[in-house]
Amino acid sequence: MSLADVKKNAQERMNKSIETLRANLAKVRTGRAHAGILDSVMVEYYGSPVPLSQVANLTLIDARTIGVAPFEKKMAGTIEKAIRDSDLGLNPSSQGDTIRVPTPPLTEERRKEMVKLTKSEGEDAKIAVRNIRRDANEAVKKMVKDKTASEDEERRSADEIQKLTDKFVADIDKLLAEKEKDIMTV
Repeated sequence: MSLADVKKNAQERMNKSIETLRANLAKVRTGRAHAGILDSVMVEYYGSPVPLSQVANLTLIDARTIGVAPFEKKMAGTIEKAIRDSDLGLNPSSQGDTIRVPTPPLTEERRKEMVKLTKSEGEDAKIAVRNIRRDANEAVKKMVKDKTASEDEERRSADEIQKLTDKFVADIDKLLAEKEKDIMTV
């Protein structure tokens, strides 16, 4: 493995950490409705749990209401129960073929809890990025020890890996700031 491989591997792993953070932040509810809220809901379909998006079409009816249209009419009751039983605090109601899922407005206290949750997710992502930095630096040190890289290259690599880490930490902070602004907007 070369120094370039170590840096490339570190960058790919840091990118995955950012993508994981994005996915986790998408699940955090803001004041507005979005279909991503229901991504974690699993529905019992012929004896096995499947994601809601595989048994129904999810749409936005308005800013605070999600429409769920089951592909099979007999699934409506099961879908409604799965949404109600999820830990999202949503109360769906059937209207013909469509299930309406109104998202209640968030209280100030709940908004602050959501901000704390997003900051916790962000801190986890930063820890992951720092662990990747540590792993990369250890790989470079091992290369120096094995005499496949010089100490100058080690210092240069450590600086480049630190710059990469700083860039990803800044990206995480930016994502968190956007999400916090989104949550606190009434």
